[in-house]
Amino acid sequence: MARRTAALVNALAGDRPDPGEVAAVLRAYGETDPVGLTSREVARMRAAADLLREVFSAEHTDDAAAVLNRLLREHTGPVRLTSHGGSTPWHPHLDHDDDAPWDAWFLASSCMALTVLLWDRQLPPGRICASAGCRDVFITQGRGPERRYCSRRCATRERVAAHRRAREAR
Repeated sequence: MARRTAALVNALAGDRPDPGEVAAVLRAYGETDPVGLTSREVARMRAAADLLREVFSAEHTDDAAAVLNRLLREHTGPVRLTSHGGSTPWHPHLDHDDDAPWDAWFLASSCMALTVLLWDRQLPPGRICASAGCRDVFITQGRGPERRYCSRRCATRERVAAHRRAREAR
């Protein structure tokens, strides 16, 4: 669920996210067809993604926890279990009902996933890519060297740029 959160936050970035791309991400992470999203639903999901981006931008665990606590307090319902009337296995929900709109479901389930990661690892659950030309978010892997980039591609691009700057400075 946390990786789905990062993928959706990235797909919803920009001024006009494509409903087809957002639906493709939902399908890639287990949503079943039909996943038809209107432009209005995607705009509301984008607003939720902007709120979640605050968690990814938190530098310290306490800061990430404070953002998650605020989001949980202001935007979700109490934790409960549901099987959607027996159509799925039992699982937790924080949204207000089983038929919540996409944005409420996205925000609530993402808060749950990021909360569990922070709780389990006692670290911020994710970061924003440190590459100057990238704003993608990613889920951190836990202990070990701190990851700064969303992908090898961004890390390589930054290393090459630093190498070129160093050569030009000589």
